Amino acid sequence: MVDRTQPVYPQILDILRARIRSGTYPPGSRMPSVLAVATEFDVAASTVQRAVAALRDEGLIVTWSGRGSHVVDPVPTADS
Repeated sequence: MVDRTQPVYPQILDILRARIRSGTYPPGSRMPSVLAVATEFDVAASTVQRAVAALRDEGLIVTWSGRGSHVVDPVPTADS
């Protein structure tokens, strides 16, 4: 699913961002765990953690200790 000839982190970020924007991960829903995403794409957990941090920085998700990461409600538009 990822192109190993290109940097993987931006690809994972793009995929997760697209899943949020498409509603695959709807507003208010819990994101899959870092381990689940790392397993899905066969990448290191640190790669997924970077993508999660970027999604948080973009305001698409919030993370609470012990509760995981959740998609914000409402999801900001791509141009905001």
